[in-house]
Amino acid sequence: MPELPEVEVVRRGLQAHVSGKSITAVRVHHPRAVRRHEAGAADLTARLLDAQITGTDRRGKYLWLILSDDTALVVHLGMSGQMLLGEVPNTNHLRIATLLDDGTTLSFVDQRTFGGWQLADLVEVDGSLVPEPVAHIARDPIDPRFDRDAVVTVLRRKHSEIKRQLLDQTVVSGIGNIYADEALWRAKINGARLAPKLTRRELGELLDAATEVMREALGQGGTSFDSLYVNVNGQSGYFDRSLNAYGREHLPCPRCGTAIRREKFMNRSSYFCPKCQPPPRR
Repeated sequence: MPELPEVEVVRRGLQAHVSGKSITAVRVHHPRAVRRHEAGAADLTARLLDAQITGTDRRGKYLWLILSDDTALVVHLGMSGQMLLGEVPNTNHLRIATLLDDGTTLSFVDQRTFGGWQLADLVEVDGSLVPEPVAHIARDPIDPRFDRDAVVTVLRRKHSEIKRQLLDQTVVSGIGNIYADEALWRAKINGARLAPKLTRRELGELLDAATEVMREALGQGGTSFDSLYVNVNGQSGYFDRSLNAYGREHLPCPRCGTAIRREKFMNRSSYFCPKCQPPPRR
């Protein structure tokens, strides 16, 4: 599933190419792509027609286009959603297609159909305007108004594993399984350790590590393990070449040489170095 760096790459591409453009045609190819828009496909199509895109925004893994009527088109990428400009290479997975006033096609492609589009009102939360369905999502580490110390305080009150809290989008957003493992590796913390057992300094350094690794991933276009994540031009990111822990089971830890271990966690996998990140005592 795309995480903060991948979604931000897509947002920047959209900002550069669609901001200021108007939508002149809309066609919904699959009903699941608009299932979150309760009024249905016809309503979404009618409201998007002739709407001007005035900008883009994002919070954590959530992306939206800002429209001229002060509403937002929320784009849920899900597991495999793609926002593509120009010709779509495989129309079998085309879910929504729009035409912009400069002749550009903006398409939503989604192989697994977990994503979709939804129109929503903008509401003010913590001094920022966000779509109503996103109001419960916390700020992310690369948000200029991210309050690191406040998040540390929240984490200290959570009696559960620190990795579980990193993945909780109401605590800190944008971090998914890949970047949680990478941040934990950098901070030399095992994800199974209880959050309140960590010091404020350790938690702060962990959040700094998450910020650092996601900024680096953003600079490399995100992480692509397959063709499901691409930017608006259909290009893959290449941060997977820089991963130190995630997906490296049995390979040597880049820091100490110990074999990276994989364990099951919340129907996913956790990757860590058993020497650099010793598990907590049971």
